[in-house]
Amino acid sequence: MKIAMGVEYDGSAFHGWQFQGDVRSVQELLQLALSKVADHDISVHCAGRTDSGVHANGQVVHFETHAQRSGRSWVLGSNANLSDDISVCWAREMPDAFHARFSAVGRRYRYLILNRASRSALWRNRAVWVHQPLDEVRMHHAAQALVGSHDFSSYRALGCQAKHPVRTIHSLNVRREGEMIAIEVHANAFLYHMVRNITGVLLAIGKGEQTESWAEEVLALRDRTLGGVTAPPQGLYLTKVDYPAEFGLRAC
Repeated sequence: MKIAMGVEYDGSAFHGWQFQGDVRSVQELLQLALSKVADHDISVHCAGRTDSGVHANGQVVHFETHAQRSGRSWVLGSNANLSDDISVCWAREMPDAFHARFSAVGRRYRYLILNRASRSALWRNRAVWVHQPLDEVRMHHAAQALVGSHDFSSYRALGCQAKHPVRTIHSLNVRREGEMIAIEVHANAFLYHMVRNITGVLLAIGKGEQTESWAEEVLALRDRTLGGVTAPPQGLYLTKVDYPAEFGLRAC
């Protein structure tokens, strides 16, 4: 049978999602835990691979098994064998047609920025600290030029292996709550480092180093080497994966 799971993790101590053999990865620890519950080797597929230091509270995975377990048993058994920085939120049997990655029709990310004069001991691995004043209104206005279907060559990493650079951003919002600024992006799919590169451009605009039109100008260049810096990973969260309604899946 095929089982889907919702997973959350603090990416601070991981070298990303993907199994790499000689370093700590989310995939490796989750596969080891599930294999103990199933009593056979399990291979896990995720909706979106996350980089070193990136977090998730809405990751979705699937795996195949011949073990008969209830959803509650998969959740409790997995969590009993996982470290404290990974948690399985739910589990349910899925039809054979389901695939955590290829069935997804949208993904949502949040990037957190702590904007205050002093650094934080509590948020050091959960948000990016920017001590200069940021104008979140300018950042939001600039971001609207990126909404829609575009060639995002300027906003993907040079090592991105995607077959084409066109993606559709459904919404891109920048909002402030006290000292915290959140950049929230909803798109059909993302390119490698796309959210972090968008954030780098918006930060330069928020600091007043660039005009509001710069986000659109960078987009039109279609050249990553002419874009802004890549924002650090620790502020980034995969918050939700969207699936067709018939699958009935939810985030954590």
